[in-house]
Amino acid sequence: MEHANHQHVPTLSVLMTVFNGRKYVREAIESVLSQTYRDFEFILIDDGSTDESHYIAWEYATQDRRIRLISRPNKGLTKSLNEGLISVRGKYVARMDADDVCLPQRFEKQVKFLNANDDHVLVGCRCMLVDPDGFPICEKRDIVFTHEEIDSGLMRMSWPVVHPAVIMRTDALRKVGGYNERYRTNQDHDLFLRLAEVGKLANLDEVLLLYRQHFESVGFTKVELQTNTVLEIAKAAHARRGVPIPGNFKAGPASVLHPREHHRNWTWWALAAHNIPTARRHAFALLRNSPLSAQSWRAMYCAVRGH
Repeated sequence: MEHANHQHVPTLSVLMTVFNGRKYVREAIESVLSQTYRDFEFILIDDGSTDESHYIAWEYATQDRRIRLISRPNKGLTKSLNEGLISVRGKYVARMDADDVCLPQRFEKQVKFLNANDDHVLVGCRCMLVDPDGFPICEKRDIVFTHEEIDSGLMRMSWPVVHPAVIMRTDALRKVGGYNERYRTNQDHDLFLRLAEVGKLANLDEVLLLYRQHFESVGFTKVELQTNTVLEIAKAAHARRGVPIPGNFKAGPASVLHPREHHRNWTWWALAAHNIPTARRHAFALLRNSPLSAQSWRAMYCAVRGH
């Protein structure tokens, strides 16, 4: 099923897929529709959801003519993104995930940047990490801003660009062939490296996305697959560019953390960022999970004190 408005060709195409995302998708959709920048189409792909995600998406599609809803059996993220790229009509493509939240001026500021910088093919932004309930934890730490910093970080397998925070030039996406469908995860890392070979990348020095951390996300559940995949992607980029691979070249740790480890991390990160209510929430969760741990009591003590 597809709903579409083909009369106006927009400047921006927003591309979002959802698979069983009923818990967060409504907030994600509303954050797109509430943007100060209005000249966009919204390609929303329901990738074979078996929960209420399809009905939520359909509800919004019947209310806003900018939404082009595509529903069909599950194909996976990478194939869904390429399907969406075939459909886009805008000069630019904004990515968005079904569990994140755009701040109202995100599209306006990123489109303005690309309009003013013809040599750039992608622009992202700083991001605020939020917990499963949307409480702020801290800003994402390894965001850098210039093309050289971003490209170097990608080659070192760090994470200087957040996928649902970027807007890209459609012609550049098509020039590099879109997403590589051999990758089930980290398809964005591969795409960004290939885009960096045809133009410049940048991040705006402003928080424009709330980036949700939760236990069902790929980054929490498929750590080993992601680690192996990003290593393969980085090696391929070195070979493609004729750059020698460093002797100590390896990806980071691949262990899946227990939820209590995430609660501990979120407690300390939130404390360091002075987000005290968030720190207390996760210190309580940590203490409930590990009541006999001295580390849990220390985190609780510091969270209650606020430092």
